[in-house]
Amino acid sequence: MKELAGKAAIVTGASRGIGEAVAKELASHGVSVVLAARTKSDIERIAEEINAGGGKAIARTCDVSNYDDVRQVVEACLDNFSRLDILVNNAGLIEPIARLADSDPEHWSRIVDINFKGVYYGLRAAIPVMEQQGSGVIINLSSGAATGAMEGWSHYCSTKAAVLSLTRCADKEYGDRGIRVVGLSPGTVDTEMQVVIRASGINPVSQMDPSVHKSPQVVARALAWLCTDDAADLAGVDFSMKDLKSLQRAGLA
Repeated sequence: MKELAGKAAIVTGASRGIGEAVAKELASHGVSVVLAARTKSDIERIAEEINAGGGKAIARTCDVSNYDDVRQVVEACLDNFSRLDILVNNAGLIEPIARLADSDPEHWSRIVDINFKGVYYGLRAAIPVMEQQGSGVIINLSSGAATGAMEGWSHYCSTKAAVLSLTRCADKEYGDRGIRVVGLSPGTVDTEMQVVIRASGINPVSQMDPSVHKSPQVVARALAWLCTDDAADLAGVDFSMKDLKSLQRAGLA
């Protein structure tokens, strides 16, 4: 992945789990990374670890449900690294898990603000920059929940379905302008989200043995590969890590 060296990326939800792993993976390939998340202490610690290891990273607090926050993160990337080549729309929540009639309208709406509108805000802020550059890759974290209903997950399933639609719309509008927009559906991953899911006791996913979940590092490797020219034909596609052929192609089987 030598072609990634010298590029600049923004990773949202970078304070833990997949976001942290992605930031570290990209940095290991010479990508300058902006870590964006709400928890300042965590992203500052991770940025320090990356810098101590010879990489380049800065931390910026960001609530992706606030467009001005997202816009300022894009500006910080340009101010510090003079370009924006990769945007990873990773920030997302699933808690609280509840059946529709038991759900809290305020909490349900908050998930929409983060999982759906947060991705739109990322696209809206990054696309003009990438369009001017004539190139860029945007990875939207997707899920099998985008196309399959799960009990207790109405907020998560519907927002991931909306993100899948955004991926396709963005590809249709900007795919011919050098901007590649791809969805990444990792399957179940060993993160704090799985702890929440397991505690809920709702639907079969909560009953899965923790040993079957992928590590965030494996997902990060797949995502880094999606940013290379080898994956150029996947524009507008929802890349599933459940598919053996896809994993083989990414060198992860």
